[in-house]
Amino acid sequence: MKPSEYALDDPIAAVATALAPAALGIVRTSGNNSIERASSAFSRPDALKTAPGNTLVHGWIVDSGGNRIDEVVAAVYRAPKSFTGEDSVEFIGHGGPAAVLAVFRTLLRAGFRQAERGEFTFRAFANGKTDLSRAEAIQEIVDARTDAARAKAAGRLAGNLSERIHEISASIVQVLAAIEVQIEYPEDEETTKGAFDAAALREAAEQLSALHATWAAEKLYQDGARLVLAGRTNAGKSSMFNTLLKEERAIVSEIHGTTRDWLEARADFSGIPVSIFDTAGLRKTDDRIEAEGVERSKGLAADADAVLYLVDAREGLNEEDRRFIRECLEAGGPPLVLVWNKCDHLDAKPAPDAEPGARAVVKTSAKKATGIDSLVQTVVSLLTGKLPGGEAGRRASLGTERQRHAVEHTLEYVNHALEAAQNGFPMDAVAQDLEDALLALGEITGEVSGADILDAVFSGFCVGK
Repeated sequence: MKPSEYALDDPIAAVATALAPAALGIVRTSGNNSIERASSAFSRPDALKTAPGNTLVHGWIVDSGGNRIDEVVAAVYRAPKSFTGEDSVEFIGHGGPAAVLAVFRTLLRAGFRQAERGEFTFRAFANGKTDLSRAEAIQEIVDARTDAARAKAAGRLAGNLSERIHEISASIVQVLAAIEVQIEYPEDEETTKGAFDAAALREAAEQLSALHATWAAEKLYQDGARLVLAGRTNAGKSSMFNTLLKEERAIVSEIHGTTRDWLEARADFSGIPVSIFDTAGLRKTDDRIEAEGVERSKGLAADADAVLYLVDAREGLNEEDRRFIRECLEAGGPPLVLVWNKCDHLDAKPAPDAEPGARAVVKTSAKKATGIDSLVQTVVSLLTGKLPGGEAGRRASLGTERQRHAVEHTLEYVNHALEAAQNGFPMDAVAQDLEDALLALGEITGEVSGADILDAVFSGFCVGK
């Protein structure tokens, strides 16, 4: 069933926690008469039915024969002071899958319907308890891979994006209102004089542009980056892989060609989720399996967001290293950092100040974990160097592609209105552009929302949300 087709009159129930052994498990309900309906499966029905909102009631879930299913605490919420804006009861019991499912099935037999994906949040939206940008932020928090991504989503959940959208919308409305007066009373010179406030509209366009630019950073913090460790055999790639992960994931050996295929693991680089790839050492070999690993390494490097090219400081750069770096540059590949590894050895050669094709040179010892902080910061700087900053990004940022498209369309309409006014088009044409701009902007918060938009937003939620 599509979210736009949900039957909002039905009382619903869903398991809200993972079905895995845990200390606690939660089954939530919502809907008209949900408290009364839930009381029929509760050992203390009168206590539940008369409980004030925002209170807890201890008891047991029982079946129709009075048999005890699980000991629970019922959290009671009364409309409109609940997440969904409806009467709601959340049963907190023991976290074993069998216990949680038994409670859930008992509630279904009591007359609740199993909730669909995102139906609780959809009801919160339908009842005016949240807007679309805040609803999307709930899922963003669930999906966040780093604390930085979580913090950005929490800001949107708290309403910073909604507030920013309303501010921009209000400025456009003010310009539009003045134009409407001019259209309505063209004979009134005092009213029509200076009716079109181009400066205010240009300011709105600048704010929209700044907000649109925040998506690049947000996408990086949500989706993360691919970081490939490349280099000749025994340059220390596997040791670096383990050091960056702070765990022993890759086999480390002095034998050349130990790593024949790539390994992948995730790490947090200053809030950016990074997928790190340890790859086969680059060398000519008659071993077909190792040769395939070398080709895969090159393919991974070409598709990476950044490449760390490790060199054994005792050997220094050779022509094979320089050829790889040069080919990476000529192919328009990702930014490359030359990592002068094993610099702790007494016979280590001095690192070059720079190398053609490399964005930076960093001295490290993967084995002793020296220079790692500098290396991580260099990678972060490369990944974020081209991202826009500014006050707009600190105040609020876009969280989804849907929001980015809406801002993009709004900006197009605003710029078209400015051009139309500058080129002497009738004010009613300018007004139409601004009305379209407001409609596009309203899609972000859901003030304007078609069924297709609602379906796209809420179908990505899990059942208990």
